[in-house]
Amino acid sequence: MAYYEHIFFEDDLSADNSSDFGSGDIGANFEIPCDVEVSQEFQRIFLPTVYGIIFVLGLVGNGLVVLVMGCQKKSRTMTDKYRLHLSVADLLFVLTLPFWAVDAAKDWYFGGFLCVSVHMIYTVNLYSSVLILAFISLDRYLAVVRATNSQGPRKLLANRIIYLGVWLPAALLTIPDLVFVKAETSAIRTFCERIYPQEQFITWVVTFRFQHILVGFVLPGLVILTCYCIIISKLSHGSKGTQKRKALKTTVVLIVCFFVCWLPYCGGILLDTLVMLEVIPHSCELEQGLQKWIFVTEALAYFHCCLNPILYAFLGVKFKKSARSALSPSRGSSLKILPKKRGGMSSISTESESSSFHSS
Repeated sequence: MAYYEHIFFEDDLSADNSSDFGSGDIGANFEIPCDVEVSQEFQRIFLPTVYGIIFVLGLVGNGLVVLVMGCQKKSRTMTDKYRLHLSVADLLFVLTLPFWAVDAAKDWYFGGFLCVSVHMIYTVNLYSSVLILAFISLDRYLAVVRATNSQGPRKLLANRIIYLGVWLPAALLTIPDLVFVKAETSAIRTFCERIYPQEQFITWVVTFRFQHILVGFVLPGLVILTCYCIIISKLSHGSKGTQKRKALKTTVVLIVCFFVCWLPYCGGILLDTLVMLEVIPHSCELEQGLQKWIFVTEALAYFHCCLNPILYAFLGVKFKKSARSALSPSRGSSLKILPKKRGGMSSISTESESSSFHSS
């Protein structure tokens, strides 16, 4: 995969003596490599199975959201626009998983062009997915906490800034893939990986790993946590009601799901990097344990793209009605009579929309 991968040196590949280490980072500076045969067998069985499950669930869930959102252009709210962005990102992301499943199970059979292309699609949609979640939390903060004068900023975020704040940075972050990703054949197999020059490999690896942790987890995580904590504080005061309790519960669920899915994986990458930098003493037991930990938590992190349609769409009453209309035989006539909801400015949505709080 793109972030916890085999790290090869150009000299190693040209000499046909590259090793099939789990990450290639850990143990790169050690004279006696650890026995990672057990980890390799675990990877060959576990990763293709999990990637296949995530692919099917993510394809069905996000594909349905894209279909429904695409069929209701006239009645699409600002919340719906974020759902569409999120589902497109997650859908494109899961489409890369069959390639990684084959690569993990056997070999890379798809050539150099697809190697670079799949890496770039994987990278842009991995970053854009988590950044869109941060934008959704900002939108909900404005809708709940700044409800009386939030329409202008919310429209600006949904229609303009999301391209500059999500898709442009995610696209720029694929530049390292263009520079370093190659499909190279060694004495063992064909690898589709980022291949760094030996002289600066530690610098490149550490830079990209901290970039991934910062942009892909820390920054969006802070935005999500801050916005939703303020929302919880806002909803906790004032009159009580069933809708408010539902909003509070679903807000907590959104926070917990994000950090449960991403924190273990990013924590593993951080620990792995510290071992590579020799900040933490190396041992074979630690190396093998880290490999398995990151394989498992990586799958958990990617499973978040299957949860997104449930958390941000399927729980909404309006989405369920739109889905039934879009999938019914009389879809064309049904969609025409779907009204665009323009309720009064309220801190809590009148529909149970997975903590959407406010109808646009």
